[in-house]
Amino acid sequence: MATPIEIETSPADDGLPVIGAQPIERSDAACNRRKILDAAERLFELHGTDNVSMDAIAEAAGVGKGTLYRRFGDRRGLAYAILDEGERDFQEAMIRGEPPLGPGAPPRERLLAFGEGVLTRFRNYGDLLLAAETGAPMARFRASVYATHRAHLRALLRDLNPQLDDAYFADLLMASLSAELVNFWRGLRDWDDDRILAGYRSLVELLG
Repeated sequence: MATPIEIETSPADDGLPVIGAQPIERSDAACNRRKILDAAERLFELHGTDNVSMDAIAEAAGVGKGTLYRRFGDRRGLAYAILDEGERDFQEAMIRGEPPLGPGAPPRERLLAFGEGVLTRFRNYGDLLLAAETGAPMARFRASVYATHRAHLRALLRDLNPQLDDAYFADLLMASLSAELVNFWRGLRDWDDDRILAGYRSLVELLG
């Protein structure tokens, strides 16, 4: 899997951040990264993200704890690294892929396809997304992934309805797709994905 995504944004946060180039790694560093990510993904799947320690991951990967912490920092960093490959594919489809997620469809259809894509990723990687978004205060909002998604939504909202405060409503749509809220709806509210997606769809349609 790829190393964590690097995003370049304009100072005004008006443009769409783009997927950065991957840094070149030494062969031994790349080998250690691969072993760590494989071990973490396997342990997270078996035991759940919250039940796996960094020590257990280092032992399973056969690397020192110092190597693990220097490379990823904490479980949130590991979760982002595991999610990175899928996120790169999603961003590629969003920026340059086929409609309705990619260019060529009306803004409302692209907004709806974005929401469906995010919820599909939650079905596949819910525990990891939750760990990545809630591992530290304001972690979700400081992540480059959030900046990319938010900029994409702002551009679509400007096309959908120029009278909207696109910055405010982009954050609002993002809030409705957060892993923490979706996990709450699915777990404690016992809502299914169809209901959650229908709610997002209704919110988009109210905007224009």
